[in-house]
Amino acid sequence: MAELKTRPTDGSVEAFLNRIPDETKRRDAFTVLELMRQATQEEPVMWGDSIVGFGSYHYKYASGREGDWFLIGFSPRKQNLTLYIMDGFDGYDELLQALGKHRTGKSCLYLKRLAQIHLPALEELIQRSVQHMVEIHT
Repeated sequence: MAELKTRPTDGSVEAFLNRIPDETKRRDAFTVLELMRQATQEEPVMWGDSIVGFGSYHYKYASGREGDWFLIGFSPRKQNLTLYIMDGFDGYDELLQALGKHRTGKSCLYLKRLAQIHLPALEELIQRSVQHMVEIHT
């Protein structure tokens, strides 16, 4: 069975975020860092060379594949600030409507700028997702 390539590293989260060339994106990344730190009460960890993750949980699929992953995380990608909402978006319709300009994938929330986002809705989405992940994995 193939090993998961993205794993926790001892890389500096702060150094990684400080290397973001765009000042607005860098400031937005530090804001998301604090929202996730507050929601998880965990310190951030670099996962691979471009993802900041908080906490962890163990998963096991029916196929037998298993591993560890972060409860919630983000990555300041070139096009978007990508938030990894690991429990997906079912049940978050009201929050997503209140959120502002965004796109979603299965577990990814894509944001251009936090200035386009209703921060209290984002904060609640992060908190509820973390709470749900902790409940189902403890």
